[in-house]
Amino acid sequence: MRAVEIGDGFGLDKLRTVRRSAAAVGPGEVRVALRRASLNYRDLLMVRGQYNPRQPLPLIPCSDGVGEIVEIGRDVQLHKNGDRVMTLFAQGWIDGDPTPERVGRTLGGPLDGTLCQSIVLPEHGVVKTPDYLTDDEAATLPCAALTAWSALTGSDPSVNGRTIVVEGTGGVSLFALQLGVHLGARVWVTSSSDAKLERAREFGASYTVNYREQPDWSKFVKETTDGRGVDQVIEVGGAETLPQALRSVRMGGTISLIGNLTGLVTELNLAPILMRQVRVQGIFVGHRAQFVAMNRTLEEAQLRPVVDRTFSLNDCVAAFEHMAAGRHFGKITVDLSDKP
Repeated sequence: MRAVEIGDGFGLDKLRTVRRSAAAVGPGEVRVALRRASLNYRDLLMVRGQYNPRQPLPLIPCSDGVGEIVEIGRDVQLHKNGDRVMTLFAQGWIDGDPTPERVGRTLGGPLDGTLCQSIVLPEHGVVKTPDYLTDDEAATLPCAALTAWSALTGSDPSVNGRTIVVEGTGGVSLFALQLGVHLGARVWVTSSSDAKLERAREFGASYTVNYREQPDWSKFVKETTDGRGVDQVIEVGGAETLPQALRSVRMGGTISLIGNLTGLVTELNLAPILMRQVRVQGIFVGHRAQFVAMNRTLEEAQLRPVVDRTFSLNDCVAAFEHMAAGRHFGKITVDLSDKP
């Protein structure tokens, strides 16, 4: 099979296309012929060596993929040949609270990931794909969609009537917008692009704010909530945006800490968290049972993921460069076939 791997060092210039022998299928395992993969910001950090500089190499990056089961091992009960499935990010996290053992085996680091044409996984490490989705759309679900779903439904599943700030228009943010609106929330969206904000309104955003024009966008949020603040902030920015999130959330509200686009380290005044009883919760994608539940909701609503652009396997470096440039709206996918 063909695969893209991080070779003898980190960096986009170290990505190389190789041929690998397909792994054998053992008891309880399935072989998936992958057709599409999608990129997450974590994958870019992994390639650059910024996510885990001690990650052993070579490594096949990326964690999200969709394909067809073409071989099943002994004692497999959940799937059959021909099933169309998506990969599960944390291969050991089936249900329940996270533990080091459950979340330690993740695709795209430390385990080889999905930027390849074939992968062998435990039967519980894949989930059936909603029939109505294309391969490109389905490939976007395992991390970005599940992260948004976990943030919205994890601590309090009663989303209806909730007010939510979503930062940006990347994969997680757009899924939070789409799912939030479907579940009855009012959603605020921030971006530096008026064109992207206009598209966010088409997806149901109640309010939008350009943070280049209004750097202190928390004031806009407070003004449009009569000074109260929102119930929840989907915090994907990290160090630079967290203070704004704290000023935007209401007393007793929740900040779902997901991303680190602007860094991981910041000086933070803890008083607003303590005095206003704000809950700051980290979100690490989600488990298999959540993935299955989310897919049911997606299918019922016929929600369609937003795919920005699809690259060929030969152009995977360009795909990562497109992500790094930050001009995409929605998800970036990679066609894993041998087409040029």
